Amino acid sequence: MAIQKGRDLIVKVADGAGGFTTVAGLRTRKLAFDSELVDVTHSESAGRWRELLAGAGVRKASVAGAGVFRDGASDALVRGLVFDGGIADFQIVIPDFGRVEGPFQVTGLDYKGEHAGEVTYDLALESAGALSFTAI
Repeated sequence: MAIQKGRDLIVKVADGAGGFTTVAGLRTRKLAFDSELVDVTHSESAGRWRELLAGAGVRKASVAGAGVFRDGASDALVRGLVFDGGIADFQIVIPDFGRVEGPFQVTGLDYKGEHAGEVTYDLALESAGALSFTAI
């Protein structure tokens, strides 16, 4: 696999018409997977080493991004999810690797601007159900 361009890591939101639209203006993006540990260590654990229960913890994915506010169709979709507290399908495209898809909730949307600069925004998403992975 060749080195990939960061701009090719794409975040998309369901457009309500059966497709996805790219979340416009993102300059940085991050996808993180986490799982909680279930500690089952007891007094007879070998050498007092911690023991974990496989497959028992809660799994989650988080998406973070920052970019330039463009006030386009994708901005309206994301902003609507914030005001409605809704959950929508998102797609995260990882170049030459695959596509992660599933329900996410927008947990943060911050707008900011400096006097001599453009309006920017920060976006945070948390998974809200089962995710799928499709290899490219």
